[in-house]
Amino acid sequence: KALPAPEVTREELGSAYVAPRTPEEELLAGIWAQVLGVEQVGVYDNFFQLGGDSILSIQVIARANQAGLTLTPRQLFQFPTVADLAQAAGKGVAIQAEQGLVTGPVPLTPIQHWFFEQDLSERHHWNQALLLEVRRPLERAPLEQALQQLLAHHDALRLRFEQDDVGWRACCAELEGEPPLVWVDLTAVPAQEQRAAVEQQAARWQMSLDLRRGPLLRLAYFDLGAGQSARLLLVAHHLAMDGVSWRALLEDLQAAYEQTAAGNAIQLPPKTTSFRHWAQRLQEYAASEALRAELGYWLAVVEPQAGRSVARLRPDMPGGENTEASAQSVSVTLTAQETDALLHQVPQAYRAEVNDVLLTALAQTLTRCAGASDVVVALEGHGREELFDDIDLSRTVGWFTSLFPVRLSVAPTDDPGDALKAVKEQLRRVPQRGIGYGLLRYLCPDAEVRARLQADAGADVALNYLGQMDQALGQSWFVPAQEQRGPDRCPRGKRAHLLDITGGVIGGQLRLEWTYSANLHRRDTIEALADEFLVTLRDLIAHCSAPEAGGFTASDFEEFGWSEEDLGDILGELGKLGPTPQD
Repeated sequence: KALPAPEVTREELGSAYVAPRTPEEELLAGIWAQVLGVEQVGVYDNFFQLGGDSILSIQVIARANQAGLTLTPRQLFQFPTVADLAQAAGKGVAIQAEQGLVTGPVPLTPIQHWFFEQDLSERHHWNQALLLEVRRPLERAPLEQALQQLLAHHDALRLRFEQDDVGWRACCAELEGEPPLVWVDLTAVPAQEQRAAVEQQAARWQMSLDLRRGPLLRLAYFDLGAGQSARLLLVAHHLAMDGVSWRALLEDLQAAYEQTAAGNAIQLPPKTTSFRHWAQRLQEYAASEALRAELGYWLAVVEPQAGRSVARLRPDMPGGENTEASAQSVSVTLTAQETDALLHQVPQAYRAEVNDVLLTALAQTLTRCAGASDVVVALEGHGREELFDDIDLSRTVGWFTSLFPVRLSVAPTDDPGDALKAVKEQLRRVPQRGIGYGLLRYLCPDAEVRARLQADAGADVALNYLGQMDQALGQSWFVPAQEQRGPDRCPRGKRAHLLDITGGVIGGQLRLEWTYSANLHRRDTIEALADEFLVTLRDLIAHCSAPEAGGFTASDFEEFGWSEEDLGDILGELGKLGPTPQD
């Protein structure tokens, strides 16, 4: 009763739309609408309740900064409404990045160390690739000039890697030679044979990258003749590219092409912090006491815990070889209505993220099937964490991914709400969104620390949720092509996990690919797991969509330092006062 009268909240306003009132609010509302793919955004709409996530937040910040509003991803998490974020604009530190050509030695980042740790027979063939249908015909000279400008602007695309007696090392090369563009004339190929010809050529150029001499990015343009849309293949080695980087790269490719085709000088958005500078700062941070303080947490994740059993994915055919050639996939898909509920109703009910829900369903499925108390999952994050106030990676191209294990405990009798809250709290305890694990494992100057973490055999199952992939191409003249782009990885390479679960929202529906080795597991085994997961996920979504669902957890009040017991006591006392206006 002694609390001050609350301010009017978005919830109290109900579904009423409140239009932007200032130029800053109007700009931010427009950016949110574009990135989230919604018709309009009111000033009291919550970014995450509209379906936003950490990957989309990077796009929002990049566009806002380009438009002159100085913001950081952390501010978007702190101020998730247009009204509050507009007030915070300009109050952060203006970050100045090096704008010239960046060259010279580059320290390996944790994910690059992880890559070279893998048993790969042909390391040059481990790519990120897109095969796109081009809505308008392109000319060769402007496309070459645009590609050359991309190589100059995005320094990680000029990385080169060599192995010596000490290990692998990297450097950022000068801009050299002709741009790596292949022009493939398929106009003489009969229309009914062009698909096979495109796929054959795409498979060929997927194998054409070179870690030592370059290139690490190649473009191949397939001319199919008059009246037919051309195809454009972009192949980048994963060492220089991740999923978040594609948006900036495609935006800059289109802008550079349009400018040079019109006879204008190419003018791309200012560079954000270089990949080289980020790698150098990680090297320094790896020796800090702040990072060393995380060690106890990570050892508790990877080392055996008394009285706790970990769910294992038992092979159907023990001893089989886990190769890329043996990889097969099972797909599970939510309906558009279920996906909409996952993106919009779950965050409102429990202030949870999509990853929280997916991991809850996965933990319940695996622990039930294995009869274990815990599950350890290798989780991928975008890795562009705000460790430093003077770093901006919102438009930097490179491989920033963080890969780290999470140990989750879910009681078999937990109802959906209790299970989701339990997993949410366990995930919130992961320090710095997991980036510290790789830093300690590969870059810590203490050899004993590195050895203890590298002794971990790794998780059987990996999860990589890529977010809302519908927004990846944006308003461009590219659309995904129907043809196959060829193998992204050498078929003889070894896979890192027994089961890789990867996916995102495509065409308004959540789609997850469960990739396994046919040398180790029968298809019906993985199908049974995927089906059980889908049932559990739907139960969670249905629970969160019910009017009575919802609740707080301690991490919702992190700034107060409350424990779960404290929160329970406080909510219990509030409950004695009678129903709240929201009820």
